[in-house]
Amino acid sequence: MTTIGLIGSGNIGSTVARLAVAAGYDVVLSNSRGPETLTDLVDSLGPRARAATAADAAEAADIAVVSVPLKNYRQVPAESLRGKVVIDTNNYYPDRDGHIAVLDAESTTTSELLQAHLAGSHVVKGFNNIYVDHLAALPRPAGNPERSTLTIAGDDDTAKQAVRQFLDAVGYDALDVGSLAEGWRYQRDTAAYVMPYVEPGTTYPDWSARPTPADVLQTALGAARRYRDM
Repeated sequence: MTTIGLIGSGNIGSTVARLAVAAGYDVVLSNSRGPETLTDLVDSLGPRARAATAADAAEAADIAVVSVPLKNYRQVPAESLRGKVVIDTNNYYPDRDGHIAVLDAESTTTSELLQAHLAGSHVVKGFNNIYVDHLAALPRPAGNPERSTLTIAGDDDTAKQAVRQFLDAVGYDALDVGSLAEGWRYQRDTAAYVMPYVEPGTTYPDWSARPTPADVLQTALGAARRYRDM
C-alpha cells in the first residue's frame, strides 16, 4: 500500500490527506509546529493517519506532497525525499512570501525552485490551480461525466505517471502540461488558475456534446500570459 507523506498540513495538505484516506491510502502528516499539534486532524482521519516530523513524514512517504508557503521551501527535508516522487502544491504570493527575484523576473518557476532544492527527487507540479473547497467537493469515480481534470507538470515521465495514478485514485483525471518549466501556464492569475472544471450538480442536455474538462483546460492553458505581458 502506498503511503502519502504530507509536508505541510494546512488547507490543501489536509484536504489531500482526506482524499487519500478515503481512497485507501495511509497518510503521515507533518507541519512546522510539531506532530502534537495535529492530534485533532489525525483523529478525524482515522486509523490510516498518523502525525510525525517533516523528516519522518518524508522518510515514510512513497509519494510526498509539499504544501508549505513558498517562502519556506528550503525547509523541506531534501535528504529524506531523495529518489522519491514529490507533488508540489506551492504558489507564489509576494504579499505572503516576499519578493523572489527569479520569480519576479520569470526566469524560473515555483516548482523548478523546489526541484533545485530537492535535486535528488522527482518533483511534479499538482493541486496548484484549484480552490481547496473545489478540491474537496469535486472528486468523482472514473468514467463519471462530472469528473474534473487537474493539471500536472514534471521533468520525469515515471513520476508523472505515479501522480496520474494517485489523482485517478482520489477522483480526478490528469492533464500533462509538459515539463516543470511549462508549469507557469497554470500559476497564480493565469486563465487556468482556480477555475472550476465541473461545478457540482452541473447538468447538460447532452453530456456527450459538452466540452470535456480537458478541453476547457487546454483552452485556458493556451490563453496563459506571462505576468510581464498582462
